[in-house]
Amino acid sequence: MLYDQLEEYASKDICPMHMPGHKRNTRMLGGVLPYRIDITEIDGFDNLHDARGVLKETAGIASELYGSKKSFLLVNGSTGGILAAVRAAVKRGSKILMARNCHQSIYHAAELNCLKTAYLYPQTDPWTGIPGSIPSKEVEGAIKANPDAKLIVLSSPTYEGVISDIRSISDIAHKTGIPVLVDEAHGAHLGFSEAFPGEALKSGADLVITGLHKTLPALTQCALMHVGGNLIDEERVARELAVFETSSPSYVLMASIDRCLRLLLQRKTLLFERYEHNLRRFDARIKGLQKLGVLCHGRDSLSNHAGFYGFDPGKIVIGTRNTALTGQALAGSLRTEYRIETEMACADYVVAMTSVCNTAGQFDRLADALLEIDRAVEQTDIRQPLECGNVRLYQSCPIFEALDMDGQFLPVEEAVGKGSLEYIWAYPPGIPLAVPGEIVSLGLIRQIKRCFSAQIALHSTRNQLPRLLYVKGDAALSR
Repeated sequence: MLYDQLEEYASKDICPMHMPGHKRNTRMLGGVLPYRIDITEIDGFDNLHDARGVLKETAGIASELYGSKKSFLLVNGSTGGILAAVRAAVKRGSKILMARNCHQSIYHAAELNCLKTAYLYPQTDPWTGIPGSIPSKEVEGAIKANPDAKLIVLSSPTYEGVISDIRSISDIAHKTGIPVLVDEAHGAHLGFSEAFPGEALKSGADLVITGLHKTLPALTQCALMHVGGNLIDEERVARELAVFETSSPSYVLMASIDRCLRLLLQRKTLLFERYEHNLRRFDARIKGLQKLGVLCHGRDSLSNHAGFYGFDPGKIVIGTRNTALTGQALAGSLRTEYRIETEMACADYVVAMTSVCNTAGQFDRLADALLEIDRAVEQTDIRQPLECGNVRLYQSCPIFEALDMDGQFLPVEEAVGKGSLEYIWAYPPGIPLAVPGEIVSLGLIRQIKRCFSAQIALHSTRNQLPRLLYVKGDAALSR
């Protein structure tokens, strides 16, 4: 395997007259960072962008595990894969149908490729305000309304773990020859156990980007791109990856990908049996919660959420709507009092992300903390959730056109009816509330104010929120 090969090479007394500049000098630099195995494309270690040896073998393991026609290693995260995938799937200036709750990298791909976008809106879960699945009927209607669309882009699972019916959506899209691209950055673990269904590639998607580092044992930035079906040109994918991915890929990251994939190949059954057992045990313990709630866990179930086609049980979404706590307060309490760091806090919930690497003791620790907080917290009337979905805004022109326009800063309250010339988003999860080319509405302004009042940090391209927005000052945008 690649890691062992790198370790063996590092143990030899070979003078490194090549990149990188640290020269594997651990005597000078120390051994905390993996300098010993950080090399460049020297003889015997293959080339990511023309893989014929050890890296081709690693990609082959990925293909075997995920069931792809071809898989590609990604070392600059899912983002680089998404940019390359969109560029490979459609010609410049095309129209795409995309879920409005896609990650900002999809919008950047649309921007870079001068794409026109038509949006698919998820259902909103009334109990949590969380965006649900993209209904297949919505996709079918959108294809009829946009017969010139060349690609469908979805996120499944979402940041909170909601899964869409990729099988039905792919079947609908393929009837008219439209490929389906799925941002599966948060679902690299799906499909390795019956307890974790919903994998996009085996459900018919044509391009799938999986973020290994998010839910599997791999270093940050490690990801994969998979090609399925016959609608995507594999050679074009490879070309675009050479454009959007570094020409000096990290062997440390590629070794991490290799180790992760080989671990799955050898031990996935045992790993996921333990993971499933830990989650079942966690569910049983938190059934004692009286005020806090955990989405699709404990006393809650998927059947209670009509807008969810499926749900990833690895996501622990802890709701606070029935308590005096906000999501931020709960996350702060878990951090300071119990030394548990969660992934993200919203106004009414906290997201804890788990994986096969979490121990039984860590699940118990989280359950104990929640039960203790639940006993102490004051119960209140159920408050209306702050919807995390997108306010529907009128799209006046494509993103790339809006970004080339000159505008002006206006106070937020005075921006209603004007065309936004910037993105507005919260990170995490990195889903834009507004994108360039959309008309600012009163509903958007209310959502912005509610986010700030709930201590959710919103960002904008020009960093003037919450006071100012950069807009086209002379009324609505025009094509």
